[in-house]
Amino acid sequence: MDNWRLIISSPSPGDNNMALDQAILEAVSSGESPPTLRLYAWQPPCLSIGYAQPVADVDRLRLNELGWDLVRRPTGGRALLHTDELTYAVIAASTNQHVAGGVLQSYRHLSLGLVAALTMLGLNVEVQPNIPVPEEQRTNPVCFQAPSAYEITVGGRKLIGSAQVRRRGGVLQHGSLPLKGDITRICQVLRFEDEASSQQSAQYIRERAITVEELLGRPVPWRQAAEALIEGFTSAFGLSLDLEPPTEAEYQLAEMLVSSRYNHSGWTERI
Repeated sequence: MDNWRLIISSPSPGDNNMALDQAILEAVSSGESPPTLRLYAWQPPCLSIGYAQPVADVDRLRLNELGWDLVRRPTGGRALLHTDELTYAVIAASTNQHVAGGVLQSYRHLSLGLVAALTMLGLNVEVQPNIPVPEEQRTNPVCFQAPSAYEITVGGRKLIGSAQVRRRGGVLQHGSLPLKGDITRICQVLRFEDEASSQQSAQYIRERAITVEELLGRPVPWRQAAEALIEGFTSAFGLSLDLEPPTEAEYQLAEMLVSSRYNHSGWTERI
């Protein structure tokens, strides 16, 4: 069996979450830490934008009024609102068999663990094929507008949004599993041409994305979803997951990354 580390983090602000993901990525890439599955949540709610997404997509005034955070992810993709969800992060060396072969191949492989987990929760899910995404969907500011290759759907509606970065011999893939709540809340903090465009986007999301609670007709606690994900990855990939905290070096690097990057305007407003 492959020996991996399992980290279960307390709910944290967006800058702390992204900084710790990157710190673990650097430690794993250098061989100082083992491959890692990290599960976490966000407090307060946080809007994350992709590495190359313009910050002009965000309605900063409305975001502040609601008391929600803003962070730029190290991974690509479009905007996500992180609240009432389980977030997973898979972090491994690029030579590890579970992330080897490039972005799409590893997406497809890791989807097996996600499917196994969601099946344990009682969901009948599908994996999207590798088909081109229309231009209007690729330029839309909202991640959950439409599924990408090998992402998880139910009845054509997106359930998990994932993104990946490969850097210095390491791979970070993290993704969002919405457990409950209004999936269209994100439209409150994004800029649109007019109110009609905002309403149209909200309706589009409502038709093409969904939460676990809406699918099952009952709430699923965060801990239950986390246990399913642990069991899904264990059974799908033959992993031995050892529950351990981040190392002191990872915590120290994460603290530095919060101040120098993830809570710094030079990073958040770089585009």
